[in-house]
Amino acid sequence: MKLINLNLVEFNDEIDSSSPAPGGGSVSALASSIGVSLSRMVGHLTVGKKKFKAQSVEVQTKFNKIEDEFLLIKKELIHLIDKDTDAFNLIMKAFKLPKETVEDKQLRKQSILEGTIEAIKVPYVVARLSLRALQNMDYILKYGNKNTLSDIGVSTLMLYSGLEGAILNVKINIPGLDDSDMIKMYSKSIEKMLEEAKEIKDLVLDKIHSKL
Repeated sequence: MKLINLNLVEFNDEIDSSSPAPGGGSVSALASSIGVSLSRMVGHLTVGKKKFKAQSVEVQTKFNKIEDEFLLIKKELIHLIDKDTDAFNLIMKAFKLPKETVEDKQLRKQSILEGTIEAIKVPYVVARLSLRALQNMDYILKYGNKNTLSDIGVSTLMLYSGLEGAILNVKINIPGLDDSDMIKMYSKSIEKMLEEAKEIKDLVLDKIHSKL
């Protein structure tokens, strides 16, 4: 069963269950995918309008390029909704492996580690993609249809929520790593991403609130 093939009610019900997956990781990917989709809606309601056509060629070209990139980001985020749950299931499957012999224990330990690495990689990519989108939100705000200010705000909030949620899922799995260099790399990277994302989110929302 693919989560992305469920309708909205079914997806919500799947989350509202005793199963630990789909959980926060898949929900974070979904949140960011919705955020980037909402930003693309702003693009659809901007391009072709008289005020937008009055902008320079450079502005129009960059705006359209951002919207095209958003489409690629959206597609990848949607793919990661299921990938996150798949990664979690890998870990759960590994924990159920036999541990009777030395060989069993070694195989089980390695399988758990491989599942953990995957469970870190997936939300890490979600966070990176979310940040890439967030980095363009101030530009969308500046040149987007002024009637969509609230939509730009919600888009920013969803992208930020998806990013921080993904980072939480990276952090909870980091203790399962046995490579100190990998631990340092992920820890420093997510800290930097979160700091930048907060700054962007606050900047964009402050501007929107001041305009409304």
